[in-house]
Amino acid sequence: MKMHFLEAGRLRMRRSIYVPGALKEEAIELPVHATLMRHPQGNALFDSGCNPEAAIDPGARWGGLSKVMTPIFSPERTVVHQLKTLALDPEDIDVVICSHLHPDHCGCNAYFRRATILCHEAEAQAATASGAENQGYLRGEWDQPQGFQTFNAEHDVFGDGRIVLLPMPGHTPGMTVARVELEKDGSFILASDAAPLQASVDTGIAPRNTWNIELAAEALARLKALRERGASIIFGHDDAQWQELRKGVEFYE
Repeated sequence: MKMHFLEAGRLRMRRSIYVPGALKEEAIELPVHATLMRHPQGNALFDSGCNPEAAIDPGARWGGLSKVMTPIFSPERTVVHQLKTLALDPEDIDVVICSHLHPDHCGCNAYFRRATILCHEAEAQAATASGAENQGYLRGEWDQPQGFQTFNAEHDVFGDGRIVLLPMPGHTPGMTVARVELEKDGSFILASDAAPLQASVDTGIAPRNTWNIELAAEALARLKALRERGASIIFGHDDAQWQELRKGVEFYE
């Protein structure tokens, strides 16, 4: 199995959301990425990133949320365009895994019309609850014609232990990470916003944009333990790590 990290947008946000004590006016740039796993049984995409339209007219696409997390990318730096560098189209994707349903992680879901789209049951419920938009759930981003195939416990995507979904609520009610087992490069944890930065795991301090601080801290502790057992943690938005990863046509296997 080969694993490719793909560009899926880029955001500017307040550093104080992630770094305690940072000045209110300080900004931080956050990469957004998706992970393509070319499994023998099908192509699986973990998160679909930002929609290209968010780069063109952020206010129209995300409303007031675009002032909290400001897009600073071009449409070409999104998953649907980056797949072309691997000679793939959205129709070539068999499974889309939603870590959660915030717009920078599920914004291209609707392009994958042939795919089974996996999402934690609690996350799907949160996205459709009353007042969900105030929690960052924008229906235009996460909704798609085929709906979701939901799960509510650990879920082995292809039944062979290579891609296993681990619920880690905290950032959101249905926040989910993926454990990926590669033959040569070993074990990876795709942490998404369960651990947006390396500092999140190092300090155990959850960001301010968190649904449940206690559960988020528990998730960070679990991720730290997995790292101590030898897994490579891929943080959701860590620019220093992103610069060092193999990306695009380069891969892990």
